[in-house]
Amino acid sequence: MAHIFDQSPHSRLSFQDAPTRSVDVGGTAFVYRELGPRTGVPVILLNHLGAQLDNFDPRIVDGLAATRRVIVFDNRGIGASAGKTPSTISQMARDAVAFIRALGFEEVDLFGFSLGGFVAQEIVLTEPKLVRKFILSGTGPAGGQGIDKVTPLTIVDMIKGALTFRDAKYYLFFTRTANGRRAANAFLERLKERKSNRDKAISLSAFGAQLKAIKAYGLQTPQDLSTIRIPTLVANGDQDRMVPSANTHDLARRIPGAQLVIYPDAGHGGIFQNYADFVPKALSFLEG
Repeated sequence: MAHIFDQSPHSRLSFQDAPTRSVDVGGTAFVYRELGPRTGVPVILLNHLGAQLDNFDPRIVDGLAATRRVIVFDNRGIGASAGKTPSTISQMARDAVAFIRALGFEEVDLFGFSLGGFVAQEIVLTEPKLVRKFILSGTGPAGGQGIDKVTPLTIVDMIKGALTFRDAKYYLFFTRTANGRRAANAFLERLKERKSNRDKAISLSAFGAQLKAIKAYGLQTPQDLSTIRIPTLVANGDQDRMVPSANTHDLARRIPGAQLVIYPDAGHGGIFQNYADFVPKALSFLEG
């Protein structure tokens, strides 16, 4: 496996300059970027529908990497990672676990956003000894309210984006208030900060597989989250249209001892809109 690290105790790279590396996962190349200290339990980030490496918010990645070892990656078939994207959350979770083990980690913290939050829950339920703590944002439980409606909502906003020459995330992730529009524009500009060695765009087939997985997850029988015994932080905006905010409250109720953070006048991308508040909260949770 190609797994070459800077040997200094702390990498001062920012996310926009972090090299893209590759690791062999059972014969399939998965790409990832790593930054922050080279010691301690790593934080593995799991991203949203349609996202590849360049869709992680650099303010959140850099903020966490100030004190934590942070790894972002493309799961099977996403961006420059090889293989065929699975159409079930359970297989995505198995692939993520295989990636983590291919890097040699026996214990990690997970940070799942949206689709990544579905995958993170599945990992915790099936491999509880692998995860020390986890953060869930903009996400919900299996069978959660409105999750099976993500496909039509996404397609409508993608069309709206095309007609208005805007990224669909402008509509999907943020409120339509002046505050939300400002946050949307700032977030989309941050995603352009990396100028070289950018990741490959997600393919239509991979996007379709993810949509199929999300719909099935939304129709799935609810899972018993009361068995989760690891510290959990749950966050969202109060007006999430993609994965309705009621799901965030539901997660916090059903996972024993979960901490809950809800941002006012914020949507699915509430943690991006409020990164200056969220990053210190996330670090305090992970380091506490």
